[in-house]
Amino acid sequence: MEHLTIGSDNYVAFTFFIGTMAMMAASVFFFFELSNTSQKWRTSVLVSGLITFIAAVHYYYMRGYNLETGESPTFFRYVDWILTVPLMCVEFYLITRKAGAKIALLWKLIFASLVMLVTGYIGETIDRDGSVLWGVISGAAYFYIVYLIWFGEVAKLATTAGTQVAKATRTLAWFVLVGWAIYPLGYILGTPGGLFGAQLVADPAAASHAMDIVYNIADAVNKIGFGLVIYALSRTED
Repeated sequence: MEHLTIGSDNYVAFTFFIGTMAMMAASVFFFFELSNTSQKWRTSVLVSGLITFIAAVHYYYMRGYNLETGESPTFFRYVDWILTVPLMCVEFYLITRKAGAKIALLWKLIFASLVMLVTGYIGETIDRDGSVLWGVISGAAYFYIVYLIWFGEVAKLATTAGTQVAKATRTLAWFVLVGWAIYPLGYILGTPGGLFGAQLVADPAAASHAMDIVYNIADAVNKIGFGLVIYALSRTED
């Protein structure tokens, strides 16, 4: 199994390894803190632990796939996202529920996140010739989520849920606006035509490796950061 050993110059596999350990450590922390969390925030902290645990399992397999094939584990990454991203959207519903959030809001967030991911996967792997169209649909779903969080129902509910909930919601909204922006950038770099038909990179393979590193770092920051914001909220009272 020598070929599965991470070389000192294999930064892609190294970031997969670090991502696995970081996500698992975060999961252990969130799960162990459940007993010290008040009842009204326990589900939110539990979901945070599930997000990082699911990611840790997928990162373990993605590391092995990358070491064995040398390729980007696009399929496994999308499987991870299609499970964890909707759960991250669920967090917005959970923390605004006491302010009157309806189940319809939950389904709006979940549906938009699934549209964003499924169309992104189709454009990046199945119908690459139509990647621009699929990218537009995926981007529209992403901006719909951004709208709900910054200006729509989530934002309005957060302002009536108390100072701490409003502050946490705004922090999570920044994660979505800035932290998640790396994913459409990776889509643009990873599909034919680049941006508006321009050839952005001379070496697609090198770009793929670079984006894997960026994805791995961004995933860890986004998922663990999301959880830590929820955890901090669970330690405050309005």
